[in-house]
Amino acid sequence: MKGLLLVVSGPSGVGKGTLLGMLLKSRQDCVFSISATTRTPRPGEIDGEHYYFLTNDTFEQWVEEDRFLEWNKVFDRFYGTPRAPIEAHREAGRHVILDVDVQGGVQLLESAAEAISIFIAPPDLDTLRERLMGRGTETAEQIQSRLLTARSELKYLNHYRYIIVNDELSVACNKLEAIISSEMCRTDRLKENNALPRFDK
Repeated sequence: MKGLLLVVSGPSGVGKGTLLGMLLKSRQDCVFSISATTRTPRPGEIDGEHYYFLTNDTFEQWVEEDRFLEWNKVFDRFYGTPRAPIEAHREAGRHVILDVDVQGGVQLLESAAEAISIFIAPPDLDTLRERLMGRGTETAEQIQSRLLTARSELKYLNHYRYIIVNDELSVACNKLEAIISSEMCRTDRLKENNALPRFDK
């Protein structure tokens, strides 16, 4: 059967990366979508593995050729989600996970109607603040800025088909796996893939 397209969003510090990493370890049929970007590779980053590193001209050409599911400009750099690798994975029966911000998520839902949208939410903003502080990678000002952004992002909850509150990691991962399993059992999806059970023989 054709794989799913999973669009996953959530505020910074919610534990989305850890949750998706756990899912990828437990399921061999799930893969991460690799984004394209015009930014310079960081030490250790490999083209085609971490990102597709493109020049501005190439990126603009891909936009003109409609080779992105979604794209946007962040500061002075472009980021986008290439269509071709996603379709190749899905045709091979793998579920493709897109980890995008709410802006990219809403854009994707407009361009890919079959996408399954999942929002990862914190139990509350106090817990989110504690997690951000616990990372020890940001200043108090940066944490405050991320919390303001989180408040804005949480307003988009009702745009997503599923909401998982990441209170306990293992429980959240089980819910994520349950979503995949239930989506693969939908009657319309089985029909599309000619996979309905037959009893006429």
